[in-house]
Amino acid sequence: MYKLIEKTIDLGDGRSITLETGKLAKQADGSVLLKSGNTMLLATVVSAKEAKEDVDFMPLSVDYKEKYASLGRFPGGFLKREARPSDYEVLIARLVDRALRPLFPEDYHADTFVTINLVSADSETMPDALAGLAASAALAVSDVPFAGPISEVRVARIGGDFKINPTISELEDADLDMIVAATYDNILMVEGEMREVAEEVMLKAIEFAHEEIRKHCKVQMELAEEVGATVKREYDHEEKDEELKKKVWDETYDKIYKVVSEKIADKKVRSEKVDIIKEEFMSQYTEEDEVNEALVNKYFHDTHKEAARRLVLDEKVRLDGRKTDEIRPIWCEVDPLPAAHGSAIFTRGETQSLTTVTLGTKLDQKMIDEVLFQGTEKFVLHYNFPPFSTGDARPARGTSRREVGHGKLAHRAMKNMMPDEEHNPYAIRVVSDILESNGSSSMATVCAGTLALMDAGIKISKPVSGIAMGLITDKDSDKYAVLSDILGDEDHLGDMDFKVTGTKDGITATQMDIKVDGLPYEVLAEALEQARQGRLHILSKMEEVIAEPAADLKPHAPRIEKIIVAKDMIGAIIGPGGKVIQEIQAETETTIVVEEVNGMGVVDIFGENLEGITKALNWINKIIEVPEIGKTYKGKVVSVVNFGAFVEILPGKEGLLHISEIEWRKINAVEDVLKEGDEVEVKLLDIDPKSGKFKLSRKALLPKPEGYQEPPPRHSGGDRRSDRGDRRHDRGDNRNRGRKPGR
Repeated sequence: MYKLIEKTIDLGDGRSITLETGKLAKQADGSVLLKSGNTMLLATVVSAKEAKEDVDFMPLSVDYKEKYASLGRFPGGFLKREARPSDYEVLIARLVDRALRPLFPEDYHADTFVTINLVSADSETMPDALAGLAASAALAVSDVPFAGPISEVRVARIGGDFKINPTISELEDADLDMIVAATYDNILMVEGEMREVAEEVMLKAIEFAHEEIRKHCKVQMELAEEVGATVKREYDHEEKDEELKKKVWDETYDKIYKVVSEKIADKKVRSEKVDIIKEEFMSQYTEEDEVNEALVNKYFHDTHKEAARRLVLDEKVRLDGRKTDEIRPIWCEVDPLPAAHGSAIFTRGETQSLTTVTLGTKLDQKMIDEVLFQGTEKFVLHYNFPPFSTGDARPARGTSRREVGHGKLAHRAMKNMMPDEEHNPYAIRVVSDILESNGSSSMATVCAGTLALMDAGIKISKPVSGIAMGLITDKDSDKYAVLSDILGDEDHLGDMDFKVTGTKDGITATQMDIKVDGLPYEVLAEALEQARQGRLHILSKMEEVIAEPAADLKPHAPRIEKIIVAKDMIGAIIGPGGKVIQEIQAETETTIVVEEVNGMGVVDIFGENLEGITKALNWINKIIEVPEIGKTYKGKVVSVVNFGAFVEILPGKEGLLHISEIEWRKINAVEDVLKEGDEVEVKLLDIDPKSGKFKLSRKALLPKPEGYQEPPPRHSGGDRRSDRGDRRHDRGDNRNRGRKPGR
């Protein structure tokens, strides 16, 4: 029925990865089932036989999907089925896409779909580092043109040692966590987070990962050979016109070079001048002339790209006139939005982020319900990239994958600098709205986010800044230029986009995409050192505006008071059916969250009014307070009987104020002195060790009248009335039914 072919990769520590093909999804152009322990990924690739008309790019679509059944779980929500991709699925799809996309031929334009499904899961195995390998293997056994194979691995440093694809538990102790993608010869992509590691540590981690990737690539080559997929399909997706190409070059190169040499910092002005050159070239043709405008655009773009690259390589001058290691002008501002809990503007050249901080309770934490991860996330960061930020006249339609990816990078950069639970009881949401963009908007988000957090009074460990590095190389010589703080054009025209974030003491996150083969590690080391210098320069500019977190929250920011109570007091605070806690919240206009942590009750009181928080705190303290003999309490009369009054001295805790203990003088009727609802100060005389009933006195707090004599003992009838009252108290009257003795 099928011919199964499989290959095994030995990870060297008792673990292995198996690639098998020929059994599942055989109608796809290529399919591979990857197995690692109980984790199984099914990767497929399907590519159209022909390209669509007027398509001059690679229409690649990569999707990663997790099946809840893979771990024996039901999806959440009403429909109980997998819906739109989670952020985690989007991020994994992006990791695979960024590694695969540069390896398809430039002239291959057929719709190509790569799909990776998690069909079996292990709660300790991270599937993200395996998805790229599975996708590459599916391409390797197909006839789709692809300059692979590639693989992706996670490399972590745990206890000073590097490890490939560690478990989820092991990652908790890692100070470096990166995913590296590469071919047998070249690094393609790096993404990860660190806890202030040095640049040389990061480079060693990349080298360590590449050694493992080479093993994976070799096994895929063997698999492709055994399947017979070493010969790829023939295609012809591009029309070529060498004569037109030469004409565009000859008539526009010098003009373009002159424009890019003018050191124009304004992106729009520079772009308009280049567009004029193209319009002048096209003006020589009439409607009767048969000229392929799409080819003209392609050749003009290639000419523009080469002119800009030669300017940097030959003259060490950049499009906006800066030196290769020069940072664009920076200006910052904190508290531009007076009603926000924290806000900042960070502007670097023509890139600008307006970032806000919002503080909330545990009820505002992000809920995570994924196949492998469930729980909450206290610190979230969202990145928005509206079309107006680049002057584009188009609508904004939902959150793009790019926005998810850039937001995650900024989140990684800052998360390890956030205060711990003891020093920050808040849920924190940071939102970066990009108002202008000309390169490095994710790094502007890191800088603006840091400023906004400090403006909000959040005690981050250290400020974090970020910088995007670029690279331009010469294919015909050993010339190259490492560029600091790249423009959007330099990202598009260059050979590397290398984002690095960190504090003054080390790297906290990185994202790198390399578009050139054979990049030496020495060049990477130079780029990292240049990035460090740029990062420190940016930090110095930020510190001129705000050097450390504000001493306190904004006056209008919500406050949280946290108290720890005994576990058995949680029920008393919540009350039957939540009655008590709901009453406290309604009366004090606060939000109260109670949960059990490590055998203790943790109570968070959240509110925008200090008076309300104080009132709620006092209320709860009274609930959990243990009555003390001899202490004075301000109580409330809850019922009056003929032998005395029952007084609530603490929430849910009542005692009997006998008629003889109300005043020094003789009282004929309790109602002559007290009525229900009165507030009265009483002293706790005694607690019955058996029943737990409280004996209260008001007269003990009053001065004894001069010449006072003790009254004679009451008649037996009075004693009988008192006994009946005690029995009534034991049973509980209508107002006190259900109360425990002594309450």
